[in-house]
Amino acid sequence: MNEIYQRLAEALYKKNENLTMDEALTWVELLWEDFETTRAKAGREYEGKKVTEQIVTQWIQNYGPRLHEFAATNSKYKKMLEKKGYLH
Repeated sequence: MNEIYQRLAEALYKKNENLTMDEALTWVELLWEDFETTRAKAGREYEGKKVTEQIVTQWIQNYGPRLHEFAATNSKYKKMLEKKGYLH
């Protein structure tokens, strides 16, 4: 699993020069968890890591360059990033 996270974090890091590698990894973990949690709450059947990886990859491609801006408008992500020491 760490291998998948690392690969996705590297892709995000390349897309967004405002993030450090550690921040990119944190974003990947948050996006991954958020997707799987949201699907579970909606009663959707678990489709495996491959589907989650595809969705997170798509998000990185579509939103990666501006993902750092999202924390300011979403309290859930902002709190998690503050907790990790990335936002002050």
